[in-house]
Amino acid sequence: MRTAALGALAVILLFGGAIDASRGALGSRPSIDDRAYVRGVALGLFATDPDWDYGPLVEEIRDRGASDVLIVVNAYQSDRFASDIALRPGRSPSEATVARTLAQVQRAGMRAALMPVVRLQNRDPHEWRGVIAPADGLDAWFASYRRFVLPLARLAQGAKAQRFVVGSELSSLEPYQDHWRALISELRSAFSGVMSYSANWDHADAVRFWDALDEVGLTAYFPLTGVEESSSTGSLAHAWRTPRREIDELRRRVGKPVVITEIGYPSQGSAASQPWDDTSSKELDLRLQQRLYRSFCDAFSETSSISGFYVWNWFGFGGPRDLGFTPRGKPAANELARCFERSWTAPTTAENGS
Repeated sequence: MRTAALGALAVILLFGGAIDASRGALGSRPSIDDRAYVRGVALGLFATDPDWDYGPLVEEIRDRGASDVLIVVNAYQSDRFASDIALRPGRSPSEATVARTLAQVQRAGMRAALMPVVRLQNRDPHEWRGVIAPADGLDAWFASYRRFVLPLARLAQGAKAQRFVVGSELSSLEPYQDHWRALISELRSAFSGVMSYSANWDHADAVRFWDALDEVGLTAYFPLTGVEESSSTGSLAHAWRTPRREIDELRRRVGKPVVITEIGYPSQGSAASQPWDDTSSKELDLRLQQRLYRSFCDAFSETSSISGFYVWNWFGFGGPRDLGFTPRGKPAANELARCFERSWTAPTTAENGS
């Protein structure tokens, strides 16, 4: 998701604690069919302190009833034409912090996943990682990307994480399947768990290397059409019919399970029509965010379309005046707790088309 990191994280934990008070060696890969449904939350390690302790946030996620946590690690390249991907001081966590957070998730009784994300340090307002075009050529960019993700795959293996997402929303680079297949093969030597890639909601068909992965990852920022800010939860759930059909068709065509790697809404009036953008409205609407999560849960909990989802994103100040994605301290947090308690059913192997 295209969102900026926050600073001054001490305030997050002090404020978040108050508002929540109201409520190894490589082995064989795990069987896809044996995995329990993913009822997860993404946790971006976006603090300005690279050694920040995310343990209290992990506990908040556990207390909401989530089964899984997707740890998100940002690295940066100078601009969309660069090939200098690296963890950046003040913007990226240390490897020790990543390892510690993965362990904290496991100790809290949840399953851990890890997703590396590339961001642009210098960009125009409408530029993002989906339009990267390395001037030095593909070989240079993928070599730099490999240096970023391979150590993270090893960390995930050491922490016995369940899932590693090899990339996120790199739309302009998805056609180069030979580079991706070579990278995935090398990552397989470092990580024995489930391997996925997170495609943007409108670009999954362009990915030609799904067969090299265990499942399809999808950022599900589908705009809901034919609805308004004041629409009922039922109307919002009804608007999910077309996106859900597209997901079903993708799953059958690829023959792999689909896990939504990001489903999120800013607490703004534009969230139904532009769920990917937390800058477009600036009109606070906590109840719309809550209704949108309820509508998603209504639309998918009674079907076997997907094998799970991660809510984007727990990191953030939260609270009743916050316009961002985080559900912390908002009506959406309690809505998600109720959502996680529902009965969820993943598609069978036959339903996946495999």
